[in-house]
Amino acid sequence: MANIITRRSLLAASAAGMAATAIGEAGAQIQRSNATAPNLPIESGATLRMLRPVRFVQPDEDTWRANCARFTQQTGVQVRVDFVGWEDISQQTAVTANTGAGPDVIIGFNEAPHVYADKLIELTDIAEYIGNRYGGWLPLAQKYGKRHNSNNWLGVPFGSSGGPMVYRKSALQEIGLQAPPEDLPGFLDMARKLKSANKPVGFALGNAVGDGNAFAEWLLWSHNGALVNEDGSVGINSPQTVEALTYLRELYPNMIPGTTAWNDVSNNRAYAAGEISVTQNGVSLYFSMKNDPATRAAADDTFHALMPRGRASSTPNAGLTLNGMVFRHSRFPNAAKALLAFLLESEQYDPWLQANLGYWSQPLEAYSASPVWASDPKIAVFKDTMRSSFWKGYRGPISEASATATNEYILVQMFASVASGQATPEAAAREAARRSERIFRRR
Repeated sequence: MANIITRRSLLAASAAGMAATAIGEAGAQIQRSNATAPNLPIESGATLRMLRPVRFVQPDEDTWRANCARFTQQTGVQVRVDFVGWEDISQQTAVTANTGAGPDVIIGFNEAPHVYADKLIELTDIAEYIGNRYGGWLPLAQKYGKRHNSNNWLGVPFGSSGGPMVYRKSALQEIGLQAPPEDLPGFLDMARKLKSANKPVGFALGNAVGDGNAFAEWLLWSHNGALVNEDGSVGINSPQTVEALTYLRELYPNMIPGTTAWNDVSNNRAYAAGEISVTQNGVSLYFSMKNDPATRAAADDTFHALMPRGRASSTPNAGLTLNGMVFRHSRFPNAAKALLAFLLESEQYDPWLQANLGYWSQPLEAYSASPVWASDPKIAVFKDTMRSSFWKGYRGPISEASATATNEYILVQMFASVASGQATPEAAAREAARRSERIFRRR
């Protein structure tokens, strides 16, 4: 979907307009310094086109559009925003980079700026300004934003969607639990008992950008495995990986059938319909049920908890991160950079953060004080998503190769092959290593 945002559309957008009127009041609660803004004289006649992933909660889009309209109102720069499907954003980013034409700004996922570094304008000036102004960038934001082993920013992260456990408390109580187990053996035992109670668990093992990758990464990292070693060499064929695959082979029979074909909405539908009692998801599932009279009772019964950390030092969660970048082909680079900085200022950013109801967790320390985190105790688990010490491509450097491995679903397909009985754990680990070596050798 597309929209040319102008002063006229600002007046016409009622839902977005109501979100915008709250900006002054909400933004005033965020501490910020008097950091010196970079000098970005906006080019004469500038217009901008932006591409970003489609929203999972409607207020995300409404407030984003309202904020872009405020930029138009204050600068005269028209901004067109296109929202595209999650499965399409990587492909369209590649087309833009390879053709040198298309959007000026893309809000991509995770490592995207590292893949197209030579096609991008560095954003160090606005990143340092925003970081100094709002208490510093959180660890995951720095990992995804900065070029490896440097302080040069290729992207500016806007937020990350966490993937904790989502569960029905009544189902756990039925099997004698007051809360989910925090260890891997206990988690497996819970799944077995829920299956026996006809309340199975369900986790995505299909090529799902958010949920499939998140579950596969959790399985691997919680067993202390990794796709890549610290030096960037492929490390997936390891005893730890085989152990993770063996664990899944025991867990999978306790899931609802068909999860190897799930996309990013499949578990939402299954959970809301009562077909499963435990899954892994962002906050959108809880709020969609909370706002639907037909599922309000299920929402009241729904809670969140961190997935078991297993052998990891903290709960493994790389976060699905929105990462803004500006392309060199843009005729209006200053306007583009000014827009990104504008969207991260508290008058715009905090109302957007609140509108997302915790779905996208903040990349900057100051926004940890946002009122959204006190709005509902059930979403508190999402607050620290960007403090994670895990990232896509962990433990190695973020690179074009690590991004390709994510985009080709190497981890997801490795686990799915064992779940479906097509491969043994040992064979699946070897095949994942073969595929990974091919990718990392050619980069």
